[in-house]
Amino acid sequence: DRVMVYRLQAGDSTLTANEPPFGMVPPGSGPRHLVFGQDGKTVYVVNEMGCSVTRFDWDRKHGALTAEETVSVLPAGEALKPSFTGAEIVVHPNGKFVYVSVRGHDSISVLAVDAKTRKLSLIQNISSGGRVPRGLSLDPTGHWLMAANQKSNKVVEFAVDPDSGKLTATKTEFTVGSP
Repeated sequence: DRVMVYRLQAGDSTLTANEPPFGMVPPGSGPRHLVFGQDGKTVYVVNEMGCSVTRFDWDRKHGALTAEETVSVLPAGEALKPSFTGAEIVVHPNGKFVYVSVRGHDSISVLAVDAKTRKLSLIQNISSGGRVPRGLSLDPTGHWLMAANQKSNKVVEFAVDPDSGKLTATKTEFTVGSP
């Protein structure tokens, strides 16, 4: 339940543990992937076992992570099950939205980022259009999101609403062996 931080020594490309050496997520959450926010002050971590996102403040000068909040990516009232696992996390190019794939629940969660406080709120949870969504990717314009569904052998396209960040399935799918 630690997100490790290392310093890169430019001269010889070695890594050394930072001080402080890590940021913590809630016990049993299991951090999986992380992304930096566009503001350079925020790090978002998807927690695999907790089906949640932890938002950290990032002190770039000292390489320090300070956990500020952890938010569930499951819809209200949906109980966490052992078969549900957070997989991928991406940030919209405008920095206003965070997208997370949830395996087992076979969905994509959309979180809005408050412009002033940077707090997260779940605004949508939508079917990934397949089974076991692992990878997500946004095109550079932020208008399209692709979800790679491993167990149903397909990549599904979603349109991204530029104002709300919400997703709409376009009905465009690509067959790919175990994406």
